[in-house]
Amino acid sequence: MEQKRDTLLWTGLALASALLAVEPLKWLVHSWHDPSYQSDGGLYCLALFGLVGLSLKSSSPRAAPPTGRVFVLFLFAAGLRLLGQILAVNIVSALALAADIYALAALLRLEHRRFAISPFWLAVFFLFALPLGPILQRVAGYPLQRLSAEVACRMLSPVFDDLICEGVRLQVNGADVLVDLPCSGASGLLLMVSLWAFLNVIYRPAFLPAISGLGVVMLFALLGNALRISLLAAGLALGYDTMVQVPHVAIGVMTIALSGGLSLCFYRPTPARRNSRICVAWQIPWQAQLPIVACAIIAALSIVSAPGRPLDVSAPVKAAILPIQLRGHPAVEVALSEIEQHYFTAFGGTAQKVQYGPLGLNLVSTSSPLRHLHSPETCLRGMGFEVAFKGTRFDPIPTSIYEATGPDGQVWTVAVSFISEQGYATASVGEAVWRWLIGTSRTWRSVQRITPAALPETARNSYELATLAALDLP
Repeated sequence: MEQKRDTLLWTGLALASALLAVEPLKWLVHSWHDPSYQSDGGLYCLALFGLVGLSLKSSSPRAAPPTGRVFVLFLFAAGLRLLGQILAVNIVSALALAADIYALAALLRLEHRRFAISPFWLAVFFLFALPLGPILQRVAGYPLQRLSAEVACRMLSPVFDDLICEGVRLQVNGADVLVDLPCSGASGLLLMVSLWAFLNVIYRPAFLPAISGLGVVMLFALLGNALRISLLAAGLALGYDTMVQVPHVAIGVMTIALSGGLSLCFYRPTPARRNSRICVAWQIPWQAQLPIVACAIIAALSIVSAPGRPLDVSAPVKAAILPIQLRGHPAVEVALSEIEQHYFTAFGGTAQKVQYGPLGLNLVSTSSPLRHLHSPETCLRGMGFEVAFKGTRFDPIPTSIYEATGPDGQVWTVAVSFISEQGYATASVGEAVWRWLIGTSRTWRSVQRITPAALPETARNSYELATLAALDLP
């Protein structure tokens, strides 16, 4: 009877968890296929399933299923799912899936098999299936830029006497090197931390030693990225174009391999000792299981139906006054798409699109840049464009340049700058978000200029200057 009622409990919790997981799981799988997310999450899930399969095949479990712990994990996942539902933040809802992975691994008793793996660290490893890269670049990209530039400067200073270091810009023998957002090291850092999590799944260390090892792995990742920047800068200073694809990729792969090799050599934690007094798998009395299942299903249905009340809605922002003509071309307003209208209605801010002859001008104004601002490649890739970052220029204002090739083969040059209400200009959305997070600039405007790539450079520059003058930008 008790076994049957345990089966009822597991079935009920599984049904409630499935109700909570449907939408986050759909969003997660979509992020693997949507090029705007630039996510390799599907590969991490394949590795996770491989570890689970090896553990299941290795032997039968040697312990009773921890139904009490599974119930606690269900409550934790339900809380995360409710928070994500209310805040309307997909990745918060998707974090609940990690708790589901933990619960499933505990039910399968993977830590009690011959090839033992840790349910907790398996759940941590699953987090890398989420599209963390763009989020890390936007939230921590600017500090990583500054840190990488500082370490690279110290590496280069004993070799080059005429080295000039100014923030994220390095000048070596007259060659200007910018540690821009793609060179912040965010991607390499995520890769090294995911390696750390993978090793933890196998080694099963205690929490504090694992966190100490994380510091070592992150240090190797930072030094590897600084070495990459130093090699790129040194190559440019010596007359080699290290920014073209082959040497640029080769240097990146070499430094990542070096960071990973050092991590594998120095991080070999011992498995944590199991404390029987702490790890007792308490059970739920069978008399309480049926009411618990009913409450869990009702709670799940209530959570997925809860209305969203996001906190990061932009305050009202005055739209920019656009010129009625530019270099003889009258303004032609471009309507926002239905998705864009819905988005700005739900989360505030303003968006404006206008066409002046060959120049397209897109502006987004917001007091919540973490919600609204992103690099052009995010939406362009989502629309089916192939996007290549072409670098950063600082005249007349800091500007990131992209080359976008549409599905029809037409090539466009996309220039974007981010301007604060105080008039501070940056080419990096990471810097804009960082300054917003620390409170120095609350309202930001994205100014995106789109021209045909075949347009003569002199004409493009004229449009740039006319646009900035008409918008009264610095």
